[in-house]
Amino acid sequence: MAKKKAEGVGKIVAENRKARYNYAIEDNFEAGLMLHGTEVKSLRTGKANIAESYANFEDGEMWLINGYIPEYLQANRFNHEPRRRRKLLMSKREISRLSQAIARDGMTLVPLKLYFNDRGMAKLEIGLGKGKKNHDKRDTEKKRDWNREKGRLLRDRG
Repeated sequence: MAKKKAEGVGKIVAENRKARYNYAIEDNFEAGLMLHGTEVKSLRTGKANIAESYANFEDGEMWLINGYIPEYLQANRFNHEPRRRRKLLMSKREISRLSQAIARDGMTLVPLKLYFNDRGMAKLEIGLGKGKKNHDKRDTEKKRDWNREKGRLLRDRG
């Protein structure tokens, strides 16, 4: 009998590594993306960028704004626009919950990862977070450095 693959994240295409440094992420959501054919082919090359992008709520729908998917080189006149707005596919309940959190609590939707799941579908992991102040960033950095130093001390002692 064949072993089953671990479910969850498959091939990671793009990751926003600065997001957890700049934002205190409270909750994660998975959303599908409405893409053109050339966008999917371009994503498979792994050159997308979501570092400067964000998600927004407009007219009852969620949108990924400023996400960069480069043009597919082999596509001729049927190519896509690299920084176009892309619709995020989520359930109505999740969309309403997120829109309320944005409006009421002043939170932000930050794209964390863009990946292909086990079935080969492009997915976007979104974090609901609040922006950190400079002193919060310094505290996070101090805690990370102390944990690293603590690990070294424990490893050296035996």
